[in-house]
Amino acid sequence: MPEGTRLVTRAVRFAAERHADQRRKGLRQRPYFNHLAEVADLLSEATGGDDTALIAAAYLHDTIEDTQTGPDELREQFGADITSLVMEVTDDKSLPKMERKRLQIATAPKKSPRAKLLKIADATSNVRTLALDPPTDWGADRMQDYVDWAGQVISHCRGLNPILDTAFDTATAEARAAISARMAEGAKA
Repeated sequence: MPEGTRLVTRAVRFAAERHADQRRKGLRQRPYFNHLAEVADLLSEATGGDDTALIAAAYLHDTIEDTQTGPDELREQFGADITSLVMEVTDDKSLPKMERKRLQIATAPKKSPRAKLLKIADATSNVRTLALDPPTDWGADRMQDYVDWAGQVISHCRGLNPILDTAFDTATAEARAAISARMAEGAKA
Protein backbone atom coordinates (compact mmCIF):
# COMPACT_ATOMS: atom_id res chain seq x y z
CA MET A 1 0.00 0.00 0.00
CA PRO A 2 1.44 3.44 -0.88
CA GLU A 3 2.62 5.48 2.11
CA GLY A 4 0.11 8.28 1.41
CA THR A 5 -2.80 5.85 1.34
CA ARG A 6 -1.69 4.34 4.64
CA LEU A 7 -1.41 7.81 6.18
CA VAL A 8 -4.97 8.67 5.17
CA THR A 9 -6.42 5.36 6.38
CA ARG A 10 -4.68 5.80 9.74
CA ALA A 11 -6.14 9.32 10.01
CA VAL A 12 -9.61 8.01 9.12
CA ARG A 13 -9.45 5.39 11.85
CA PHE A 14 -8.03 7.80 14.44
CA ALA A 15 -10.71 10.42 13.71
CA ALA A 16 -13.50 7.83 13.67
CA GLU A 17 -12.43 6.58 17.10
CA ARG A 18 -12.01 10.06 18.62
CA HIS A 19 -15.30 11.42 17.26
CA ALA A 20 -17.27 8.16 17.63
CA ASP A 21 -19.89 9.48 20.04
CA GLN A 22 -20.27 12.96 18.55
CA ARG A 23 -23.29 13.98 16.50
CA ARG A 24 -24.20 17.05 14.48
CA LYS A 25 -26.88 19.24 16.07
CA GLY A 26 -29.51 18.95 13.32
CA LEU A 27 -32.73 16.95 13.46
CA ARG A 28 -31.05 13.99 11.77
CA GLN A 29 -28.28 13.81 14.40
CA ARG A 30 -25.81 12.75 11.70
CA PRO A 31 -22.50 11.33 12.95
CA TYR A 32 -19.91 14.09 13.29
CA PHE A 33 -17.49 11.93 11.34
CA ASN A 34 -19.56 12.62 8.20
CA HIS A 35 -18.39 16.26 8.39
CA LEU A 36 -14.76 15.18 8.52
CA ALA A 37 -15.26 12.86 5.55
CA GLU A 38 -16.92 15.64 3.56
CA VAL A 39 -14.04 18.04 4.25
CA ALA A 40 -11.53 15.36 3.19
CA ASP A 41 -13.54 14.59 0.06
CA LEU A 42 -13.66 18.26 -0.92
CA LEU A 43 -9.89 18.53 -0.53
CA SER A 44 -9.26 15.28 -2.35
CA GLU A 45 -11.33 16.48 -5.31
CA ALA A 46 -9.78 19.95 -5.30
CA THR A 47 -6.18 18.69 -5.17
CA GLY A 48 -6.65 15.62 -7.34
CA GLY A 49 -5.72 13.54 -4.28
CA ASP A 50 -2.08 14.60 -4.62
CA ASP A 51 -1.64 15.98 -1.08
CA THR A 52 -2.34 13.01 1.18
CA ALA A 53 -1.07 14.85 4.25
CA LEU A 54 -3.67 17.57 3.67
CA ILE A 55 -6.39 14.95 3.21
CA ALA A 56 -5.30 13.24 6.43
CA ALA A 57 -5.34 16.64 8.19
CA ALA A 58 -8.92 17.11 6.99
CA TYR A 59 -9.96 14.02 8.93
CA LEU A 60 -8.02 15.23 11.97
CA HIS A 61 -8.79 18.95 11.84
CA ASP A 62 -11.20 18.96 14.79
CA THR A 63 -9.48 16.39 17.03
CA ILE A 64 -7.62 18.90 19.18
CA GLU A 65 -10.57 21.28 19.36
CA ASP A 66 -13.32 18.73 20.01
CA THR A 67 -11.72 15.65 21.60
CA GLN A 68 -9.19 14.82 24.31
CA THR A 69 -6.38 14.69 21.73
CA GLY A 70 -3.38 16.94 22.33
CA PRO A 71 -0.85 18.30 19.84
CA ASP A 72 1.92 16.04 21.16
CA GLU A 73 -0.15 12.91 20.59
CA LEU A 74 -1.11 14.05 17.11
CA ARG A 75 2.54 14.81 16.29
CA GLU A 76 3.61 11.40 17.58
CA GLN A 77 0.95 9.64 15.50
CA PHE A 78 1.03 11.73 12.31
CA GLY A 79 4.12 13.91 12.28
CA ALA A 80 4.89 17.62 12.34
CA ASP A 81 3.39 18.53 8.95
CA ILE A 82 -0.11 17.26 9.71
CA THR A 83 0.00 18.57 13.27
CA SER A 84 1.01 22.00 11.99
CA LEU A 85 -1.92 22.04 9.55
CA VAL A 86 -4.36 20.98 12.27
CA MET A 87 -3.01 23.60 14.69
CA GLU A 88 -3.36 26.34 12.07
CA VAL A 89 -7.11 25.73 11.89
CA THR A 90 -7.70 24.96 15.58
CA ASP A 91 -9.47 27.52 17.76
CA ASP A 92 -8.25 28.24 21.27
CA LYS A 93 -11.29 27.05 23.24
CA SER A 94 -10.09 28.92 26.34
CA LEU A 95 -11.12 32.17 24.62
CA PRO A 96 -14.69 33.46 24.50
CA LYS A 97 -16.62 32.45 21.39
CA MET A 98 -16.82 35.95 19.91
CA GLU A 99 -13.07 36.44 20.34
CA ARG A 100 -12.41 33.12 18.59
CA LYS A 101 -14.61 34.19 15.70
CA ARG A 102 -12.87 37.57 15.48
CA LEU A 103 -9.47 35.87 15.49
CA GLN A 104 -10.48 33.55 12.67
CA ILE A 105 -11.18 36.57 10.47
CA ALA A 106 -8.01 38.37 11.58
CA THR A 107 -5.65 35.40 11.17
CA ALA A 108 -7.05 33.90 7.95
CA PRO A 109 -4.83 36.03 5.66
CA LYS A 110 -1.73 34.84 7.53
CA LYS A 111 -2.40 31.13 7.20
CA SER A 112 -0.37 28.87 4.95
CA PRO A 113 -1.91 28.08 1.55
CA ARG A 114 -2.70 24.51 2.60
CA ALA A 115 -4.39 25.68 5.82
CA LYS A 116 -6.45 28.11 3.75
CA LEU A 117 -7.61 25.23 1.56
CA LEU A 118 -8.57 23.31 4.69
CA LYS A 119 -10.46 26.35 6.03
CA ILE A 120 -12.45 26.68 2.78
CA ALA A 121 -13.36 22.97 2.76
CA ASP A 122 -14.36 23.08 6.44
CA ALA A 123 -16.48 26.20 5.98
CA THR A 124 -18.10 24.73 2.86
CA SER A 125 -19.16 21.64 4.78
CA ASN A 126 -20.47 23.70 7.69
CA VAL A 127 -22.43 26.05 5.43
CA ARG A 128 -23.87 23.08 3.50
CA THR A 129 -25.13 21.71 6.81
CA LEU A 130 -27.09 24.92 7.39
CA ALA A 131 -28.97 24.33 4.14
CA LEU A 132 -29.56 20.60 4.67
CA ASP A 133 -29.90 19.96 8.40
CA PRO A 134 -29.24 23.04 10.55
CA PRO A 135 -28.82 22.87 14.32
CA THR A 136 -32.26 22.57 15.86
CA ASP A 137 -31.69 25.51 18.21
CA TRP A 138 -30.57 27.93 15.48
CA GLY A 139 -33.02 30.43 14.10
CA ALA A 140 -32.75 32.10 10.70
CA ASP A 141 -30.87 35.11 12.11
CA ARG A 142 -28.17 32.96 13.70
CA MET A 143 -27.83 30.95 10.50
CA GLN A 144 -27.50 34.15 8.46
CA ASP A 145 -24.90 35.50 10.88
CA TYR A 146 -22.89 32.29 10.50
CA VAL A 147 -22.97 32.43 6.70
CA ASP A 148 -21.92 36.10 6.77
CA TRP A 149 -19.09 35.38 9.22
CA ALA A 150 -17.88 32.36 7.22
CA GLY A 151 -17.82 34.57 4.14
CA GLN A 152 -15.57 37.05 5.94
CA VAL A 153 -13.15 34.31 6.97
CA ILE A 154 -13.09 32.68 3.54
CA SER A 155 -12.65 36.00 1.73
CA HIS A 156 -9.04 35.85 2.99
CA CYS A 157 -8.53 32.28 1.77
CA ARG A 158 -9.87 32.50 -1.79
CA GLY A 159 -7.98 32.39 -5.05
CA LEU A 160 -5.91 29.28 -4.39
CA ASN A 161 -8.25 26.68 -5.82
CA PRO A 162 -11.21 27.39 -8.13
CA ILE A 163 -12.90 24.10 -7.25
CA LEU A 164 -13.03 25.01 -3.56
CA ASP A 165 -13.99 28.62 -4.26
CA THR A 166 -16.93 27.42 -6.38
CA ALA A 167 -17.97 24.82 -3.79
CA PHE A 168 -18.05 27.50 -1.08
CA ASP A 169 -20.00 29.93 -3.29
CA THR A 170 -22.54 27.21 -4.14
CA ALA A 171 -22.91 26.22 -0.48
CA THR A 172 -23.39 29.85 0.51
CA ALA A 173 -26.06 30.42 -2.15
CA GLU A 174 -27.91 27.25 -1.10
CA ALA A 175 -27.72 28.19 2.58
CA ARG A 176 -29.01 31.69 1.90
CA ALA A 177 -31.93 30.22 -0.09
CA ALA A 178 -32.73 27.81 2.76
CA ILE A 179 -32.55 30.64 5.30
CA SER A 180 -34.89 32.79 3.17
CA ALA A 181 -37.33 29.90 2.93
CA ARG A 182 -37.18 29.43 6.69
CA MET A 183 -37.82 33.14 7.24
CA ALA A 184 -40.79 33.03 4.85
CA GLU A 185 -42.22 30.05 6.73
CA GLY A 186 -41.76 31.91 10.00
CA ALA A 187 -43.57 34.94 8.60
CA LYS A 188 -46.55 32.76 7.65
CA ALA A 189 -46.81 31.26 11.14
